[in-house]
Amino acid sequence: MSRPALRRLRLACAGAMAMIVAAQPVLAQSVLRDAETEKFLSDISAGLAKSAQLQPGALKLFLIGDSSVNAFVAEGQAIYINSGTIEQADTYNELQGVIAHELGHIEGGDAARSGLAGVAATRVSLLSLLLGAAAIAAGAPEAGMAAFMAGQSAAEGKMLAYSRQQEGSADASAVRHLNDAHVTGRGMISFFSKLKREEYRLTPSYTKITTFDVDHPMTQDREQVLRDSLEKSPWWNTPLDPALQARFLRIKGKLIGYMDDPTIVLNKYPERDQSPAALYARAYAWHRGGYPQQAAREIDKLVATSPHDPYLLELKGQVLLESGHPKEAIPPLREAVANSGNTPLIGSLLGHALVSTDDPANLAEASKVLKVATQRDYENPDAWYNLGLTYARQGDEARAQLATAEQQSLEGKPGLALASAEMAMRGIPAGTPDYLRAQDIALTARDAAQKKRKR
Repeated sequence: MSRPALRRLRLACAGAMAMIVAAQPVLAQSVLRDAETEKFLSDISAGLAKSAQLQPGALKLFLIGDSSVNAFVAEGQAIYINSGTIEQADTYNELQGVIAHELGHIEGGDAARSGLAGVAATRVSLLSLLLGAAAIAAGAPEAGMAAFMAGQSAAEGKMLAYSRQQEGSADASAVRHLNDAHVTGRGMISFFSKLKREEYRLTPSYTKITTFDVDHPMTQDREQVLRDSLEKSPWWNTPLDPALQARFLRIKGKLIGYMDDPTIVLNKYPERDQSPAALYARAYAWHRGGYPQQAAREIDKLVATSPHDPYLLELKGQVLLESGHPKEAIPPLREAVANSGNTPLIGSLLGHALVSTDDPANLAEASKVLKVATQRDYENPDAWYNLGLTYARQGDEARAQLATAEQQSLEGKPGLALASAEMAMRGIPAGTPDYLRAQDIALTARDAAQKKRKR
C-alpha cells in the first residue's frame, strides 16, 4: 500500500475511533442526598434485596437529579433512580417494582457483562472500519462506506439484542423478588402502563417501532408477560401499607418542591391542600423562591403535625441555616440528630450550622459531630469540607489539609487531593492512623493523576 493510502487509512481509523469514544454515555447528573429519602428507599427495598441474596445494608440506592423516568445499575450493588421516576410514581409499590427489576440486573451481573458485550460489538465495528478504510484507500469509496455502515449496523444490532435479553431476564427475576418479599406486583404493572403511555406519546404516529430497533423488549409485550406471572402470585391482592404510602407522599412532595420551578410547585400543591406532602413541597418552593416568611409558615404547620419528627426538624434547621440564621438552626438540628439515631447527613448539617456561627465556643461540638458524620458516611464532601474548616479554626492545619484531601478525592480532583495529602503528612506524626490515611490518599491520587495525564 502506498504512503498516501496508508495515511488515509490511519485518518479514517482515527476518525471512526473518535466517533466511538464520543458515543459513550457519560453520567453527568448530580446525586441528591437526603436522609429521609435514603431511609425510605432502604426500608421498601430490604425484602427485595434479601431475595437477591444481598447482605443487609449492602444494597445502595442513589437518587439522581434528573426529571426523566429512568433507573439503572452500575458495577457493584448500587441502583440509581432518577428523581423523575419518583415524581411520576403514584405509590411506593410502583417504586418497589422498579427496584425489583434493577435488582435483577445486579443479580445477573449485567453491568459487567454489558462491558464485555460492548467490546464484542466494538470489534465488529472496528473490523468493518478497517475493511471500509482499505476499500477507500484502494479507490473504491462507495464500497468502503457500504462496508463501514454495514458493520456499524451489525454492531448496533448486537448490542440491542444483548440488552433486550438482559431486560427480559431482569423482569423474570423481579417477579421472584416481589414474591419472595411478599410484595404485590400491582405497582410494577401500573408503572409499566405509565411507561407505555410515555412510549406512545413520544413516538410519532407515522413511525413504526420494531423489536429489533430498541434496547428493551416492547413495553406492551413486557407488561403482558409480567401480568400473566404476577396475577398468579398469592400476594397480588395485598393492599398498600398506609404508613409507607404516607412516607412516600412526603418524600415525593419534598422532591417536587426541591426540583421543580416554584411556580409549578405552587400549582401542583395549592394552598387549599394542607396535607404533609403539600406543606413539604410549598416550604421548599417558598424557600427556593426567596420568601423566608412564607417558608417558615409552612414549616411551622408541618412541624406541628409531628413535633419530634427528625426529618421535619431537619427541614426547619436547613431553611434557617440557608436563610442566614445558623444560630437559630442549631436547636432543631440537635434534636433531629438525636431523634434520628445520629443520622450522618443530619449530623453533617448540624456541624455546618455550628461552624457557620463563627463562634469559637461551638468548634468543639462541631468537631465531634462532624467526625461522627464522616465516620458513618465517608462519601459526603460537605461534611469533610466543614470538618476541615473546624480543624483550621482550631489551629490544626495538618488535619485540616487531611480533611480537604478527603473532600477533593471524593470530588474527583486527584491533583488537588495529592497536594493536600502531602501537606497533611508533613504535620502529622508518621505511623499514626491519620498519617497512614493521608499516605493512602496520596498514593491513590498520584495514580489517578497519572492515568488522567495518559488519557
